[in-house]
Amino acid sequence: MAEQESAGLKRLLLVAHAPSANTRVMCDAVARGVADYGSDTIQLVVKPPLEAAAEDVLAAQAIILGTPENLGYMCGALKDFFDRIYYPCLERTQGLPYALYIRAGQSVGMGSRRAVEGIVTGLRWRAVQEPVICHGPYSEEFVRRCFDLGQVMAAGLDLGIF
Repeated sequence: MAEQESAGLKRLLLVAHAPSANTRVMCDAVARGVADYGSDTIQLVVKPPLEAAAEDVLAAQAIILGTPENLGYMCGALKDFFDRIYYPCLERTQGLPYALYIRAGQSVGMGSRRAVEGIVTGLRWRAVQEPVICHGPYSEEFVRRCFDLGQVMAAGLDLGIF
């Protein structure tokens, strides 16, 4: 982290569960949005929830969370991530800017949204935009919305908006 700070880098962590081709395309679109923003000061770190650790969160200046909705709830992998990082990060990441995207299939994504928002409220993280909820039959519009999310997060972090 000290090396990052001295180099002026800001780390943006993307923790996303992508078990299907569609959710992988969405995750890749977020990453492309960050990359296409084109800042030399933003370092994107992409980790699946089962590999992401508290150290990754502690090293980040902002985080994007991605989950499919399963049975009206966030995916188990993201819940596992929160279970492992909650207490190590609780007092040390207050105010961390975050954004969320959800692939909700035929549901409307509110169960996942409520679950994630409940946990991040406890962590005292700060939402920097409304969640991107992609529901219904898969659409290329989901890719555009995820790309835009990546760009917005990179720009906000780069410009010091959050």
